[in-house]
Amino acid sequence: MAIHRVNTDDYPAQLQRKAERLREAFSAYTDLRPEVFPSPPEHYRLRAEFKVWQEGGRAHYAMYRQGEYKKPFIIDEFTVGSELINQLMPKVLNAVNESETLRKRLFSAEFLTTLSGDALITLIYHKKLDDEWEAEARALQAKLGFPILGRSRKQKIVLERDYVTEQLPIGDKSYRYKQVEGSFTQPNGDICRAMIGWAKDVCKDSAGDLLELYCGNGNFTIPLCEHFDKVLATEVSKVSVNSAQENIRANGVTNLDIVRLSSEEFTQAIDKVRPFRRLKEIDLDSYDFSTVLVDPPRAGLDKDTCAMVARFPRILYISCNPETQLENLQELSKTHRVERFALFDQFPYTDHTESGLLLVRK
Repeated sequence: MAIHRVNTDDYPAQLQRKAERLREAFSAYTDLRPEVFPSPPEHYRLRAEFKVWQEGGRAHYAMYRQGEYKKPFIIDEFTVGSELINQLMPKVLNAVNESETLRKRLFSAEFLTTLSGDALITLIYHKKLDDEWEAEARALQAKLGFPILGRSRKQKIVLERDYVTEQLPIGDKSYRYKQVEGSFTQPNGDICRAMIGWAKDVCKDSAGDLLELYCGNGNFTIPLCEHFDKVLATEVSKVSVNSAQENIRANGVTNLDIVRLSSEEFTQAIDKVRPFRRLKEIDLDSYDFSTVLVDPPRAGLDKDTCAMVARFPRILYISCNPETQLENLQELSKTHRVERFALFDQFPYTDHTESGLLLVRK
């Protein structure tokens, strides 16, 4: 049996190497050293997905190296996962192994937790889920005190709810978020708080209005609203837009509108290339945009979106892939200079780095 542990003693040195690599990579555009935001060395992941390895009539949590899907690593403990994930893992597995109905053809288990102590467990099967499964799952749900969700092909059984509720304290305020299973949320809660706090500090003396692209469930949008007169945000995922609308109401925000558009579509809309029915209630000409916030997927900004954001006086660019951020910076540096530079260590003990830039028009 394997236990997934990390050597926390090495973490400061690993993080320093990341910071040096990032500084060197961006050295052609700034002399600044990145502001470094470290992760907790353990229990930092709020969500985890495990394959379920079935052997000898017993289920085990397992992980695989990429490309080696017939060589499972059995997981008894997952110290990078939140403390709540580690508390729930053995309870769920014991219940599964005590019930043939819950164990049979189970191939994956997912845990979604929050810093504020909420959790959702998703069990995924290679079989149709029936009334017997639902009865067993409800019994497990009552025992755990957290909701269970069942999935199989073309099936999703929600016994109570398919989301968790997060409460993030940032500075002297606290923000409430609905986070739906299967939609994107920041996996490292402490780094999420650091990213929002840094963005708020960057924007604390702002004037005018904010445009945000790729806003998700309003993770950055809602806390930043207090620093701007009006905020317009876009997101292509319908689930995330619906969550964002609920989060707006939960946080009492009144100066924010969210529309379901891709960044490419919004670029066409603001350039008046074509109208969009989803913008019929939005008067784009009424906004006085001073700042644009972008947090794109790993591919970075497409050419047209990059050209569009270059028209803004200030660009706040959060990136999960500094390589594509650098590619965009080749163009953006023609009109803007780097004023703030940050490293967010979302995934310790890996080569993955997330970065933040504040770009100000020259």
